[in-house]
Amino acid sequence: MSQILFYALGGLQEDGKNLYCIEVDKHIYILDAGSKTPSMELHGVDLIVPDISYLIENKKRIAGLFLTHAHDEHIGSVYQIIRDINPKIYGSKFTMEVLKDKLIKDGINFNEENLITVKSRSTLEINNLKIRFFELAHNIPDCCGIDILTNDGNIVYTGNFNFDQNAKVDYAAMFRNLAVFSKEKVLLLLSEALGATNASNRGTILEFKTRMNSILASSPGRVIFSLYSSDILRIQQIINIAIDNHKKVALLGKKTQRLLAKAIELGYLHIPEEYNVNLRYIDEKNDNNDKDLVVLVTGERHEPFFMLQRMSKRIDRLIHMEKDDTVIVLTNPLLGTEKMSARTLDIIYKVTSKVYTFKQELLPPVNASREEIKEMINILKPKYIIPVIGEYRHLYALEVVADCVGYTKNNTLIMDLGDVAEFNNGRYVGITKSVPVGEVMLDGKAFGDIGDVVMHDRELLANDGVLIISSNINARSKKILTGPDIVTKGFMYDNENLNLFDKIKQTFVDISNVYLAQKFINWSDFKNELRGQIASLIYKETRRSPIIIPVLISTDLEKPLD
Repeated sequence: MSQILFYALGGLQEDGKNLYCIEVDKHIYILDAGSKTPSMELHGVDLIVPDISYLIENKKRIAGLFLTHAHDEHIGSVYQIIRDINPKIYGSKFTMEVLKDKLIKDGINFNEENLITVKSRSTLEINNLKIRFFELAHNIPDCCGIDILTNDGNIVYTGNFNFDQNAKVDYAAMFRNLAVFSKEKVLLLLSEALGATNASNRGTILEFKTRMNSILASSPGRVIFSLYSSDILRIQQIINIAIDNHKKVALLGKKTQRLLAKAIELGYLHIPEEYNVNLRYIDEKNDNNDKDLVVLVTGERHEPFFMLQRMSKRIDRLIHMEKDDTVIVLTNPLLGTEKMSARTLDIIYKVTSKVYTFKQELLPPVNASREEIKEMINILKPKYIIPVIGEYRHLYALEVVADCVGYTKNNTLIMDLGDVAEFNNGRYVGITKSVPVGEVMLDGKAFGDIGDVVMHDRELLANDGVLIISSNINARSKKILTGPDIVTKGFMYDNENLNLFDKIKQTFVDISNVYLAQKFINWSDFKNELRGQIASLIYKETRRSPIIIPVLISTDLEKPLD
């Protein structure tokens, strides 16, 4: 009996962390391995990646990892796949070059032979199963979909895609491939859902160019754009529009943003030498204030907003914003950056009123809209559809889109992480079991989960602060030599409530007298009692719960300290 399983360790009912698995004849084919950025309440967490414990336990069955494109949401957790499993990894040229650069930057050892570059429209044969890459449009070069040929039909994974006619994609070849898949019969379509809430096609590149040309033509001073460094095709579009208007271009971040640097190195991003300006630091002789200059401010997450704030406050080393400058914000806020985005606009308006923001629906497409998803479904005519890549509202919106073209809820499956969908002989059986899933939170270069206890402590620190109470104690004479001394951070000023501090010190002395009267001092119980009693006192007095840290220093001196 032919059996196919599908499950996700990330990327369902969330934005990012995409990692999907197809099991055919017990072999596991991994599709993408991404990360996601944390929300603001996850204090100090830099990155969130999927828990791959299940894959580690079954690593002998893993046939390979297949990557669609180079955004962190799809390659950001490859390092742990390499570290813990080390399978063959397949992807397009740009994807693999960016991946190698990330691994080198993070100090991850990898076997070059296991990172295999494939051309779009390539076919691989692994474990007697064919895997085909096919070209798709997105806002980053060399974006591909993945097609797995099984005896029961094709399994097509789109990754992120759109049908933007202005992208550098061979559309004739792309649609020919999709038509071939349809003729061969598609069992399962794994379609991205992020754009499924967009009711219609968004702004076209022609409308975008018309708006940008109008702004550039009417701007008396410099024009400053903010863009995410991952949006490479849009960056190139702005460069081309600036050149069409005979403007010089200064691309900020082309050295610090490794994705941009790699795109320039490989020729995917290009500024003609005669239009390229390398800005020098501002000094008495140089202000970089050329009215024919277009400045592209690039970065990840909060970085474009941070740079715009520095420019507005005139503390940036390259650009001091002037009242004649025009600012075009093409960085719609991401999760956790909403407040910073709003604050940035307020600061900019204090310098110049020539500020333009564009809602996502007015910009050229990045993710497939409802109509583009319909088009993909109608071309492939899959037997079953599983929405992937998106929050629950996106997955549900794709189910509605599928319903519009004749698919019932029996054929469109909204799943949760860990659910295992089983297909036997080309027929969906149901969710027959589950696999363990979870999140690993990373802080800096720590390659392990920082854990719930650490996150709880950080939340307490952020909300209620910390109180440290310290004392030198002579364990032999059973006497307090110095202190107790109290230091607080994020709780209250040292002299804000002297009455409370006196009560804390008295509590310390009372507890100390009990433990110092014993024959042997149990330091662990001593600290725990201090922590508990002082915490109770503080909560009773202030309704706050700071972290309490007792520091007891055993000091064995012949004479007490003066």
